[in-house]
Amino acid sequence: MERTMRLLNVLILSILSTAYPAGQDLNQQNSPALKKIARLEQAILKNASHVQLYNQLAWALCSRARETSDPSFYDRAEAALAKSLSLAPGNFEAEKIGVWVLLGKHQFAKALEEAERLRKRAPDDVLVYGYLVDANVELGNYDRAEEAAQWMLDLRPGNVPGLTRAAYLRELFGDIEGSIQFLEQAYQRTASPETEELAWILTQMAHLYMMAGKSEEAERVLDQALGHFPGYHYALAQLARLRISQKRYDEAVKLLRQRYAAAPHPENLYDLADALLKAGRSQEARLLFREFEKEALAEAEKEDNANRQLVFYFAKRRPGQALKIAEREYKRRRDVYTLDAYAWALHVNGRRREAREHMKTALAVGVRDPELLKRAVAIGVERAAAQTGS
Repeated sequence: MERTMRLLNVLILSILSTAYPAGQDLNQQNSPALKKIARLEQAILKNASHVQLYNQLAWALCSRARETSDPSFYDRAEAALAKSLSLAPGNFEAEKIGVWVLLGKHQFAKALEEAERLRKRAPDDVLVYGYLVDANVELGNYDRAEEAAQWMLDLRPGNVPGLTRAAYLRELFGDIEGSIQFLEQAYQRTASPETEELAWILTQMAHLYMMAGKSEEAERVLDQALGHFPGYHYALAQLARLRISQKRYDEAVKLLRQRYAAAPHPENLYDLADALLKAGRSQEARLLFREFEKEALAEAEKEDNANRQLVFYFAKRRPGQALKIAEREYKRRRDVYTLDAYAWALHVNGRRREAREHMKTALAVGVRDPELLKRAVAIGVERAAAQTGS
């Protein structure tokens, strides 16, 4: 048994090996956040009692967490904030960055509570409203999220955080062209040194262009994104989705290997296994799905998890397990994608009336995600059939 497990591990490592071994290195070389972290850590060595240096370090660590999707950077940010608050108890900047940490750790209810508290303390702070948008979106409170986003744009017209959040809400409400327009404005207003921010905006635009059936535009902006931030894992993932839509599966596999090298998380392993399956490489796919299951289950009880992917994975294999996981997430948050996964888990367990009701709730927001709409059609929601042209 032990020998078999060793052999399986060797096979998994060989599958994950890539023609792009420097994926993580590229990510590090081009990271604006890492440069800031190094500079701030040196500054703190020279002035260990400077409150704002710790706040700036926490901000840079949160930025690095987004660059890599590595939650350990949020832990380091928390440590920096703890030092800041020990030097200056209750300082607003530290408490505000603390909300970003809570959001990054997927502690959405607590983040909302803290953001509301800070809003009362500083009713004209744009980023506090941004965190209110983020928390409310993740909890499914879309009316409150829209209200907070409008406050952002009213307080400071044209601010980039407000534009990107408005863009995401437009997408959720089904206004793809409006979302693209907001992102175009955000891109034009983002400073050139902010290469990760520029790459992120372009990657979101590519996602929207694909939803609108504009593959050439998606390819163009993804090339730009990877020009700003070579090896950027979000852009690699979106380019892989484009290749899959073009049935260029082996190219998608290469891209997703590179992405996993830069951001080795269970949900990224799931996408790689799925691409291998589409490429007809079923034996490799089975091995990686097995590894995904092990890694995702290990973090299933945590707030930052791969439970959405686990639901769809188990839906085909162990429907009862899929429903248990979906129910757990549904108790914690009610965004459209959680409703989608919950509805699908109910459907595969034969609870079709409940599945339709939850899917109708998701569709009422206006979401036009193609995969979600396909599941809605399968569940039997007529509105989805109209939206997909079925």
